[in-house]
Amino acid sequence: MSSSITVPLWLALIVALLAVWALLERLLMPSARWFIRSRANKVLEEVSQRLPIHIRPFQQVRRQAMIDRLVFDEKVQNAARAFADAHEMPREVALAQALRYAREIVPAFNAYMYFRVGYWIGKKLSQALYRVRIGYTDDTGLAAIPEHATVVFVMNHRSNMDYIIASYLSAERAALSYAVGEWARLWGLQQLIRAMGAYFVRRNSKDELYRRVLERYIVMATEAGVPQAVFPEGGLTRDGRMREPKLGAIDYMMRGFRIDGERDLVFVPLGINYDRVLEDRTLLRSNDPEAGRRGKLAALGTTLGFAFNNLSLALRSRWYRFGYACVNFGAPVSMREYCRSHNLDFHRLAPEDRKREMAALGRHLMDAVGRIVPVLPVPLIATIFTRYGEKAISELELKVQVERLAGELRARGAHVYVPRRDFDYAINVGLRMLLLRRLIGERDGLYYAQAEELPLLRYYANSIAHLA
Repeated sequence: MSSSITVPLWLALIVALLAVWALLERLLMPSARWFIRSRANKVLEEVSQRLPIHIRPFQQVRRQAMIDRLVFDEKVQNAARAFADAHEMPREVALAQALRYAREIVPAFNAYMYFRVGYWIGKKLSQALYRVRIGYTDDTGLAAIPEHATVVFVMNHRSNMDYIIASYLSAERAALSYAVGEWARLWGLQQLIRAMGAYFVRRNSKDELYRRVLERYIVMATEAGVPQAVFPEGGLTRDGRMREPKLGAIDYMMRGFRIDGERDLVFVPLGINYDRVLEDRTLLRSNDPEAGRRGKLAALGTTLGFAFNNLSLALRSRWYRFGYACVNFGAPVSMREYCRSHNLDFHRLAPEDRKREMAALGRHLMDAVGRIVPVLPVPLIATIFTRYGEKAISELELKVQVERLAGELRARGAHVYVPRRDFDYAINVGLRMLLLRRLIGERDGLYYAQAEELPLLRYYANSIAHLA
């Protein structure tokens, strides 16, 4: 009984690892889950008392339960059966594919992650890069939204910072659920995004089974009243102008709305604009057919160079934030009122009629978004420089031209944001931004556009061109 047993080192290590795993699985992990759930529940109780748009029970359902509900949805089952028949595969294989899609799409909303971690990161990052402002809000219209309505923020898409700034500024109203592209499916980042309630989508996917799974998730979320945010343009603007809407997500939302149903579906236009878009040169390059395609190493080099340059400026106390980022909230568009005023019931329309009416609705919503895009100092000044071309202009003449343009835009109903309500200050801020970026030059008291930077100046001018 007292004899010893020799165990190989590799076996001892495996036994030790299994013991540690058992300790984590049986003792530490349940405690960690309980702690996270308790903190999330505490945050839920707190925000439920102050949010005008409440967190819905749908958002609190366990992720696995939601995946199961989605996969066993009758329409998803029928789609899987049709997919299996069309591709001559066993039905079980098609159902396994549907399950993979559901796991890819369904988020894992956590109130603590959204309102404590995500909000803090969004706030700090936004304020570190920009002077973030809310310019205009239709408070009367927003206050009139029914408590149980499904609210969807519809916005233009200028930068990947849109997600962060819009979520940060909307956090006092709702916990928004976004559709996020595959670019964000990186380990660590995708877990954070799912915990924030966002869901991943494959842009321009032709897979009918995938599209049906995605459609059914969005329909379920809409029927349950989940606050959402959508970019109808379907991607970032490449030339600064607003793009024609792509109505996939909005079409799915309309399938979850019934004119005589329990909930109204209310679209809230949200306009966003920047004095500087971080990706501006990359976006312009992608729109240039003559520009060669850059590899990942070149893109990484550009990013590191950008970071190093800004760090160098900061160390020399010459770094400034990237100007103003401004958001406007427009008048809500009730689908119940819209359908009644147009004598429409989207569920009863023939396919071609529905397609035509959805296009009309898309234009209506994008027009509403376009009207509230903020007019900021850099786009104003860039517009004047694009009009003058390479011709030099004095500071006094520039101020006269900018004030005249701002007055014309106001007369057409545009929302011009003037920092500190001081036009001289606004113009000085815009000029400083353009000079620091070498988009314009100054000689003998006269300012002129750098010829090679005119496309970038047009990019910023285009952000407000539709308001003129």
